Amino acid sequence: MGSSVQRLAGVGFALVAGPALVLLLGPGDGVTLSNCAACAISAIGLAGSRRQVRLARMLPLIGAAACTVPVGAWTAARVPAPALLVGIGLLVSAAALLVLRGVRASGLRGVRGALAAGAVSGFMNSAAGVGGPAVSLYAVNAGWSAREFVPNAQVYGVAVNLFSLAAKGAPHLAVPVWSATAAGIVLGAGVGRLLAERVAERRARTVVLALALAGGLATLGKGLRGL
Repeated sequence: MGSSVQRLAGVGFALVAGPALVLLLGPGDGVTLSNCAACAISAIGLAGSRRQVRLARMLPLIGAAACTVPVGAWTAARVPAPALLVGIGLLVSAAALLVLRGVRASGLRGVRGALAAGAVSGFMNSAAGVGGPAVSLYAVNAGWSAREFVPNAQVYGVAVNLFSLAAKGAPHLAVPVWSATAAGIVLGAGVGRLLAERVAERRARTVVLALALAGGLATLGKGLRGL
């Protein structure tokens, strides 16, 4: 499902898949597997749009994320699992609502806005597996078009997820889980490609955020029960 919405809307893999993977595998392996899969699906998307990437515009975001990813990894390693589930659920739910509302803020423009968005995104990506919303909010406030945003979001997704994996290492999962993940990415990308020809971008974005909000609230509920 995450791969489908990523192919359909250009973003949204981690928002949709992250909470579900956390519920299935726990906050440690769930977030790290989300980082692995998000890196892969971003690389696939980048392969077809690399000529549209404006790397100079992304460097402040990527540099700021590199500084805060270790902080997110350190936090995730030391917070008890139920509390981490609550934190992930709150972050995902809040991020989905903020992007859905298209929050406007003068502080999210220019180099200062890029640094702030990258710093928040790096922390959230490493700790909760969802670094995209902060970058989406920055793009909205910076006035980026969808054509500008999507290829640059892919290169950012590859970078921030590689940083997260370098900080935490790969998840310790059985071969069947890795195989199922790879099959899901390939199948979802194919389904998303077919749907992209039939579903309007705005409707696809709403579906992505609704799924993300549902997953965030479910994760929050499980964490609260654990506490």
